[in-house]
Amino acid sequence: MKKKTIVIGGGIAGLSAASFLAKSGFDVTLLEKNDHLGGRARKFSDSGFTFDMGPSWYWMPDVFEKFYNEFGHTASDFYNLKRLDPSYKVFWEDDSSDDIPASINEIYELFEKHESGSSNKLKEFLKDAEFKYNVGMNEFVYKPSLSISEFIDFRIVKSALKLHLFKPFSVYARKYFKNPKLLSLIEFPTLFLGAMPNRTPALYSLMNYADICLGTWYPEGGMNKIIEAFEKIAIEQGVQIEKNNNVEHFNFINKNIDSVKTKNKTYASDIVVSSADYHHTDQDLLGSKSNYTSSYWDKREMAPSSLLFYVGVNKKLKNIRHHNLFFDESFEKHSKEIYIDPKWPKAPLFYVCAPSITDETVAPKNNENLFFLIPIAPDLKDNEEIRNQYFDLIVDRFEKRTGNNIKSDIIYKRSYCISDFKSDYNAFKGNAYGLANTLKQTAIFKPSLKNKKLKNMYYTGQLTVPGPGVPPSIISGEVVAKQIIKDFK
Repeated sequence: MKKKTIVIGGGIAGLSAASFLAKSGFDVTLLEKNDHLGGRARKFSDSGFTFDMGPSWYWMPDVFEKFYNEFGHTASDFYNLKRLDPSYKVFWEDDSSDDIPASINEIYELFEKHESGSSNKLKEFLKDAEFKYNVGMNEFVYKPSLSISEFIDFRIVKSALKLHLFKPFSVYARKYFKNPKLLSLIEFPTLFLGAMPNRTPALYSLMNYADICLGTWYPEGGMNKIIEAFEKIAIEQGVQIEKNNNVEHFNFINKNIDSVKTKNKTYASDIVVSSADYHHTDQDLLGSKSNYTSSYWDKREMAPSSLLFYVGVNKKLKNIRHHNLFFDESFEKHSKEIYIDPKWPKAPLFYVCAPSITDETVAPKNNENLFFLIPIAPDLKDNEEIRNQYFDLIVDRFEKRTGNNIKSDIIYKRSYCISDFKSDYNAFKGNAYGLANTLKQTAIFKPSLKNKKLKNMYYTGQLTVPGPGVPPSIISGEVVAKQIIKDFK
C-alpha cells in the first residue's frame, strides 16, 4: 500500500520533493496556502505588466537540467532559455559603468582594464572556483547532513584544505585582487548569501564560477515558467495539488503525525514534509514536538530581507540591461547595516531587473517592466512611509546614473517588504533568503531535515540543507525525498 505523504508548501523545494516522492511510488498530496504555486517565485499581472515577484537570476543551469532529466525532460520542453550578454551591468560611484560580458575573454579584458595583471589572477581564481563548484555540487550539497560521518570520506577530506572552508571570503579574494571595483564584483554574491564577506567561507567562490563561467540565463516568459514546469512534472508523477488550503494543525499518535488539518479538511498521513517556513512549522504548528527552542531560532543569523518595488514605465529606457547593479555607494557600510548593526540603510546598494529589455511579453508595447530590490536586515519596522522614502531615494539615483527620467512616466507601482513576507510566506523575521551561509550554519550546522521527536516529519527549503536560492531549493527537495525513500522503503 502506498504511503500517504503530505507535502506542505508549493514552492520550488516542495514541488521538487513531491515529484521525487511520487515518482518513487508514494501517494503524495501537496497543500498550498495561497491560490498559486511558486512561493517566493510566484508572479502577478496588472495593467498589462507581468512581474516575477522574487527570484530573477537564473544561475546554475546544470542543476535545473539535472532535475528535468530525472523525469525524462529537458528545460527546452518547457521554455526557451536565453543566455544574457552582457550578463549584467554595474553602475559605480564615479559615474562610470561596466557591462559584464558573457565571453570569458572579454571578462579578462575588463579585469585587466581595472587592474594590470588581474586577468591572470582571475584565471587562477576561477580554476580554484571550478574545483570548489565540482566538489561542492557533487560531494556536499546532495548530502542530508544528518551526521558528520557523511563527510568523512577520503575524497572530501583530501579536498578539505582546497575548499577553504575556514578562510574568510574577503581575505581569500584579496589574495587575488586589489582594485575596489573588482573586489565588489567578486564579493557581491555574498551579499545575497547572507553574511559579510569576512564571515562567509571562501568555499563560496564557487558562486563566482557559476556567475562568470556558467553564465546568467533567462527563461523566456519569465522566471515563473520554472514553476509552471515543476507543476507539470509534479502532476505527471501523480501528485495531487490542492491550493487555498492552509495547514492549521497536526494530530499526533505516539511519535507520528497521524493527520494534517487544514481549514478545509483533515488528511491522513504516513509521512509529512514541510516546505513551508521551517520556523513557522516548528514553533507554530508542532508545539511540544518542535525540533528547536525559540531561543535557538532567535540566535540564528539570517540572510537579508528585501524591499521590492514592481514598476511599470510608459516608455522605453536607454543605458540599462536586463540586470543592473547599483554599486554607487559603500558596499561595506550597507553590509554592516544588514548584518552587524541592523537598521534601515542610509545609502543602500540596490538592484534593478528590466526583463522587458529581453522579453517583450512582460510589458505593453514601448513600455518597460522594472523590478527594484534593496537588500535590508530582517525584522525591521516596515510601513508605507518608509517604503516611499526609499523608493524616492533609489529612483533619484537610478535617474542620475542611467540618464533616464522616469518619475513622471511611472504608470504602475507596487511595493513588497518585510510585513508581506511574513503574511504571505510566514517567513521568519520577514526574511527573503533564509539563513546566512556562515560556517556555523553550513551542512550539519543547519536546522535538520528530520524531526528529532517524530518518526515521520521532515523539512525542506531554504532554512535547511543545502541553503537558500532557487538551485539549492531544487536540491533540497531531492535530498529530503531520497532520505524518506531510504527510511520508508
